[in-house]
Amino acid sequence: MRVLHIGKFYPPHAGGIERASADLCTALATRGVEVAMLAHASPGDGKSRRYREGGVDVHLAACHGQLLYAPVSPSFPFLLARLLREFRPDLLHLHMPNTSAFWPLLSPAARRLPWLVHWHADVPLDIRRPAVRAMYALYRPFEQALLRRAGAIVATSAPYRDTSTALAPWRDKTQVVPLGIGASPPGGSGSEQVQIVAKDTFVQSQAWPGPGLRVLAVGRLSYYKGFDVLLRAIAQAPEASLLLIGSGECEASLRALARELRIEDRVRFAGRVDDAGLAEAYAQAQLFCLPSIERTEAFGVVLLEAMRARLPVIATRIAGSGVGHVVADGVTGTLVAPGDAAALASAMHAFAGDPAMRRRFGETGNARWQAEFTLDRSADRMLGLYRSLLPANAHRATIAPAASPRPAQAEERGD
Repeated sequence: MRVLHIGKFYPPHAGGIERASADLCTALATRGVEVAMLAHASPGDGKSRRYREGGVDVHLAACHGQLLYAPVSPSFPFLLARLLREFRPDLLHLHMPNTSAFWPLLSPAARRLPWLVHWHADVPLDIRRPAVRAMYALYRPFEQALLRRAGAIVATSAPYRDTSTALAPWRDKTQVVPLGIGASPPGGSGSEQVQIVAKDTFVQSQAWPGPGLRVLAVGRLSYYKGFDVLLRAIAQAPEASLLLIGSGECEASLRALARELRIEDRVRFAGRVDDAGLAEAYAQAQLFCLPSIERTEAFGVVLLEAMRARLPVIATRIAGSGVGHVVADGVTGTLVAPGDAAALASAMHAFAGDPAMRRRFGETGNARWQAEFTLDRSADRMLGLYRSLLPANAHRATIAPAASPRPAQAEERGD
């Protein structure tokens, strides 16, 4: 079975969708699927690249920038045509949202294949850019044509599926396959279990700027992540210090807010860190927080990373988001209203004063991740969907033991 994935970006470009897509591709490759991924290089990277990593043939089209979050990549349709001709896929797996996923609509070769549309998120119409809402009128007909053509649609949670206006006409062919992550964090040193013993002691770590409850937050520094609310909560929770990992367009304003609130001695802006540094942060943290304020936060892969690390979590009760499905309120963490800094601070205070609750929530979170959100579970369910879309003679993949990936091989060229 040969499957061509079409995505927006791909690691090392940072992003939850990118990481989830790459992990899924690698997991499918270990199951005997021949996998290729066509995506864009990071914006501003004017060279197309081709390499093999983790058993996946990765093709990145040169990307000269973005226009309202849409990659500008004239070479993308030509690379798609070449892959359809040379790779000869049995099935297309289209990751949305992504304007370049519309190109198969114009390809006779692509239209002869079955399609699976992976619906990671709606186009966020509540985004603080009116032009995006205006352009959606042009985007929507192509989006709906893609969904109409799909043999199957995958949503990442039932709440998101049930509240998506775009998916409403197609719910009869939309199935839920939650995202999953692997058993070991990328870059992990193997010492996480040893360090977990120290989670219940208020020992200052090098990564955290001060003593007290070690709170970790990870994500792009964008407005919808609600990190400004988190900073205001930290100001109301003197027993906590915050490590904030990520970069983005709101970094300057968030730093200014920390100065204004006079909490610079309890907040560290770590920027982007490598996989080993991220694994270390999860291992040393005592509490994880995802304070997003809008449904743009469709799932929250970082919540799974926290659960894997046995961290209790505080997240927000966003209507129609998968966050409230991932976090079992009162069992694996605490859900608070979006934008409520006082409620967030109160939840941090409760966790700071109750080490037994932190341990209990951390263990139940880890058990929930293992039962519901592993990468193996997600990949197996996706493989089952592939088989349901293909004729019997195309079922050449079998679930097989993980194979050692071939060394990465790369080629690049100017566009």
